Amino acid sequence: MRKTWIAPVLGAVALALAGGSLAAGDPTAGREKSAGCAGCHGTDGNSLVPQFPKLAGQHAKYTVKQLKDFKAGKRKDPTMGPMAMPLSEADMADLAAYFAGQAIKPGKADPAKAALGERIWRAGNEATGVPACTGCHAPNGRGNPEAGFPALAGQHAAYTLKQLKAFAAGGRSNDPGAMMRTIARKMTEQEMAAVAAYIEGLR
Repeated sequence: MRKTWIAPVLGAVALALAGGSLAAGDPTAGREKSAGCAGCHGTDGNSLVPQFPKLAGQHAKYTVKQLKDFKAGKRKDPTMGPMAMPLSEADMADLAAYFAGQAIKPGKADPAKAALGERIWRAGNEATGVPACTGCHAPNGRGNPEAGFPALAGQHAAYTLKQLKAFAAGGRSNDPGAMMRTIARKMTEQEMAAVAAYIEGLR
């Protein structure tokens, strides 16, 4: 990681940890409550529609934060906003615990894009100031639960690309310290698509 990224990363970690500890949810209760999620995200958190994210294996802390942000309007989505609105903190914790315990089913990387995607993932693009994705999301794509950095391995390429574009355009702004917005704005659309493709096949 380049030295210029040390301060922003440390700052984002501090922000992510500032919310305190997360009360553990009940995965059994979460399974029962997840019936309303199945239409988009699948019964086990492995969505079949590329535009809807896979939730299986995602860190509970990250899932809870996203649900809270949807409910508070800090992250905007016409479907998820209304879905999150009636959820209590206990509901969010239970759902997050259930999905965290499910195994994600990875897809297949587009071979035409994967080579560039792997280079960006592992080394970034020093010429344009794009850092390696592994610095926050780990070489295996499992993220960093304590820092609040999500697991990405196996996620639908279409969904990942949509989020990168949203960060770049500012349509999504619930990233601690504006880290992802800063990074995405330095990426070309080709780089975004390549990284998203590589992530889908990562396991």
